[in-house]
Amino acid sequence: MRILLADDHDMVRESISAYLNSVGGADVSSTVNLPDALDEIEKNGPFDLVLLDYNMPGMFGLEGLVQALKCNGGTGVAILSGSAPPHTVQDALDAGAIGYLPKTMGAKSLLNAIRFMSAGEVYVPVTLLREEAAAPEHPLAQLLSQRETEVLGGLCRGQSNKEIARDLELQEVTIKLHVRTLCRKLKAKNRTQAALTAKEAGLF
Repeated sequence: MRILLADDHDMVRESISAYLNSVGGADVSSTVNLPDALDEIEKNGPFDLVLLDYNMPGMFGLEGLVQALKCNGGTGVAILSGSAPPHTVQDALDAGAIGYLPKTMGAKSLLNAIRFMSAGEVYVPVTLLREEAAAPEHPLAQLLSQRETEVLGGLCRGQSNKEIARDLELQEVTIKLHVRTLCRKLKAKNRTQAALTAKEAGLF
């Protein structure tokens, strides 16, 4: 079972990799952003399963998923997330993902899900599907455009305007304008308060 894990959180990446290797007997490669993941797939792929952190640098929402799928032969790519919006589950599946794993999953459940997906089966926790079916989109999310949501995600990760601009391939001045609009829409005094508001609302 050859797995590529791409996640910019060191503790998450290292702990999952170690567990999959020692307990699951998997051959795990890891990277910290999407460009490195795509490079790894091109050099050493295709992998049985590619796990992509939804909020890591370079993802641009589900655009990264589509790119990884193309590199990995059109299959075997799943989203790993601790903070993606509820509607992202179905969006990821519609885009071709073989599964969606919340970072809150227990180690044994995670391993079972990964084995399931490595065998070519689609996996999504039943509880997530139920939650999405029952929960309407948060009112705040309806106020924001897709680009504003992407910029807000960068704020929630503590990125600077320059870092967000690099990840979204935009000019820094454009990011400043988006941040200003976000603060107005979220009734926040500054970027930090905007990020806190988004997290408290469960957007990220």
